Amino acid sequence: MPVNQFPLTSPNDHRQYQYLVLDNALRVLLVSDPQASQAAASMAVNVGHFDDPAQRLGMAHFLEHMLFLGTEKYPDPAEYHAFINQHGGSNNAWTGTEHTNFFFTINADVFDESLDRFSQFFIAPAFNRELVDRERQAIESEYSLKLKDDVRRMYQVHKETVNPAHPFSKFSVGNLDTLGGDQDELREELLQFYQTHYSANLMTLCLVSPEPLTALDSMARQYFGAIKNTGLKKRYPEVPLYTDNELGTWVQAIPLKEQKRLTLTFPLPGIDRFYRHKPLTFLSHLLGNESEGSLQALLKEKGWVNQLSAGGGVNGYNFKDYNISFQLTDRGLGKLDDIIRLTFEYLEMIKSEGLEEWRYRERASLLKLAFRYQEQIKAIDLASHLSINMHHYGVEDLIFGDYRMDGLDIAECESLLSQMSLDNMRVQLVCQEVDTNRQANWYHTPYASRPLEEQELSRWRPKGDTNGLRLPEPNPFIVEDAQARPDKSLSPVPTVVAEATGYRLWHKKDDEFNVPKGHLFLSLDSEQASQDPRNAALTRLYVEMLLDYLTEYTYPAEVAGLNYNIYPHQGGLTLHLSGFTGNQETLLALLISKARERNFTQERFNVIKRQLLRSWYNAAQAKPISQLFTSLTVTLQRRSYEPLRMAEMLEECTLEDLHEHVRAFYEKIYLEGLVYGDWLTQEAKALGHRLSHILSLVSTPSGESARELVNLTGKGTMLRELTISHQDSAIIVYYQSPSATPEKMALFALMNHTMSSTFFHELRTEQQLGYMVGTGYLPLNRHPGMIFYIQSPSAGPLQLLEAIDEFIADFSYAVMQITKEQWESTKTGLINQVMEHDANLKTRGQRYWASIGNKDYGFNQRELVVAEIEKLTRADLIKFMMQRMRTKHCDRLVLFSTGEQHRHLQALSSDKMITDLRTFKLHSDKFHL
Repeated sequence: MPVNQFPLTSPNDHRQYQYLVLDNALRVLLVSDPQASQAAASMAVNVGHFDDPAQRLGMAHFLEHMLFLGTEKYPDPAEYHAFINQHGGSNNAWTGTEHTNFFFTINADVFDESLDRFSQFFIAPAFNRELVDRERQAIESEYSLKLKDDVRRMYQVHKETVNPAHPFSKFSVGNLDTLGGDQDELREELLQFYQTHYSANLMTLCLVSPEPLTALDSMARQYFGAIKNTGLKKRYPEVPLYTDNELGTWVQAIPLKEQKRLTLTFPLPGIDRFYRHKPLTFLSHLLGNESEGSLQALLKEKGWVNQLSAGGGVNGYNFKDYNISFQLTDRGLGKLDDIIRLTFEYLEMIKSEGLEEWRYRERASLLKLAFRYQEQIKAIDLASHLSINMHHYGVEDLIFGDYRMDGLDIAECESLLSQMSLDNMRVQLVCQEVDTNRQANWYHTPYASRPLEEQELSRWRPKGDTNGLRLPEPNPFIVEDAQARPDKSLSPVPTVVAEATGYRLWHKKDDEFNVPKGHLFLSLDSEQASQDPRNAALTRLYVEMLLDYLTEYTYPAEVAGLNYNIYPHQGGLTLHLSGFTGNQETLLALLISKARERNFTQERFNVIKRQLLRSWYNAAQAKPISQLFTSLTVTLQRRSYEPLRMAEMLEECTLEDLHEHVRAFYEKIYLEGLVYGDWLTQEAKALGHRLSHILSLVSTPSGESARELVNLTGKGTMLRELTISHQDSAIIVYYQSPSATPEKMALFALMNHTMSSTFFHELRTEQQLGYMVGTGYLPLNRHPGMIFYIQSPSAGPLQLLEAIDEFIADFSYAVMQITKEQWESTKTGLINQVMEHDANLKTRGQRYWASIGNKDYGFNQRELVVAEIEKLTRADLIKFMMQRMRTKHCDRLVLFSTGEQHRHLQALSSDKMITDLRTFKLHSDKFHL
């Protein structure tokens, strides 16, 4: 029977698809998207770290790196990255357990040229001998970067406590130890690994482009037909992930960040075969429920957990870990037996009462709606996702497989539930207050493992004491069907539909994406929000308390595809609602009425305050470059504060202080909002009047809160050192535009675009300064800016700054060398990035909302910036660099931290060190937004 060449698609999907198998057995999915401004490609190879030779752990990951560094046809190791970047694209890759994925996006007019380069990775890679040593240093940097990452540290503990004969037990990343030895020998092993594991029949390719399918078919055959098919068969060992020795164990480990997490793991067989009915999706829908009477609601009410999640866990060719995880409170740590027993009580309830068709249909109808009104995603994300799906689904289900729920299969559910038992369980406790007797390899995590004891198991057995637990009621928010309304928009951009003193509401009816969804943004500005660290901390606490308080009431709405988020900003807080419009206003009314109640209890106050403090104290454990990024905005924005400073202030605050802060917060409010999507003008106007009325009851009108940014003009090179406990050093160098004009935005954006790939190649690939190396265009409070950043295991801050300064000094000459054609193509690449078509309603809504925040009321800043980019010459860019960046005394901010292994090196110092941040911010000139 011939293969169905066309996958099932959503009625809302305008793209065309075609599946084909080339003569070399390479499976290909072609996607023609006439609306796309960019093209993308993704190759997924059925090879991962499970395939690593025992004596060469990290080999699959190392090979992934090496494929980027030149091919026989294109030997220059920097050429591929530079070509992609020059033509407005981006590229990346990852290595997983059983798959490696390579993907990129680029301007559509050079797609065939990029495919010629990309396909050579899989036809004739160079494996340049000189680059072997350099790239294993990059692997070492990547490994070093995550040494203090708790996710990696716990992953390694997991690997050491499974069956050692299972490939999951292998160390996946690699480092200088595992990839050490003679460079020539390593290159030979690399070649052998490539020839043994890379074969066309194990690869899946997805091409996305505005070109028609016939043109894409021709490209696929022309560029990828030469990949060798050696007829490889995948054979992972048929050994269980856990033997009797590893099942029924209690594992406890110490994290670096303060956290308390209990996880119950139920080992299941591989689950790919269940995708048509998705029994685990259904069971997670019941287990993870957060409404009144649910397991989470009861445990939160008792003050034992902050959060429950059901359904995560590793999975692969013959295994699936089904995890039920609890984020514990301090009190919950002493109630582990009760938490585990109640979990089994709830599981029994699901077995006896939960396997009902209407419950299954609730979950299935949500997926059905999501598929019917499937929102488009970026070409690069689509290509990557579909190339991986090709390893899991048949052709017909390549798109639909993720959404398919064909009906409740009670036998499947009962079979899976029977394996969620005391006899088929592992328990993990991650907490700083546990005893350990071992240390994990590679990441040095202290842990202990022991068999579960019979008396524990007997304490956890369900007794029929359900103690207030009950399964959820029918969800009133779920709609079986939803229709997008055909009304056209009255304006090409948002317009003001309601305005009064201290209040403004914008609206635009969407008539492009054809989904019955909307996005509501409401920003509340209050002078009380963050005028000092104490107020900022209390505003953050208020947001967290509110989100916690609302969960139980709003959970059914969230399940039904009505989402919301509340987040603080420099001037106050923002409420963002998204999802199906049918019940959006009902949810908004619920949120407003509950927010006004403010029934915060002392117990939840204690728990949430502790949780917030923990997250702020844990910020000190983040990787150095992440801490510097946080500190950059804190150093420059008048109303941003260091996490530890806010923690210090919050420690002393009481529930009464919070209530007083909330009262003062609402005393004077400025509200700005945007209603975008399937909302009609009269509906937006009516909403505006209701919001205005609600505001008048609680507040008096106010002006917008000030957004102030430190002005670096005339300050020279300012330095600020952070003390961070990590072996790596890190640095950020920030250049700020003195004005926020389209011309300056164009200059900074083009400078970053022109420099980024060369900077990456020179400082990461050539000089091997670190794994996290890059540049970025960074506007703050509308002011354009540019950053250079490095986190390095091999160099201290002084050496890093010298390397950045040397690069900048030399770069003018590099700009002079490029041809007129290359210059124009670089500009076109950037213009295409700036003008990239909004993929979906969400992206468009976020762009409109950002425009309002930036006071771009014509919603045409992109077009103005592009007009400036088109005018810019190489001479303009060189002149700009000479004036603004070439001297070590130019106006800029340098943030840095010195790694533990670099303390002996010459220090980076200056007479312009920022030692008192508060005084620096107070006395500096400011830009006002």
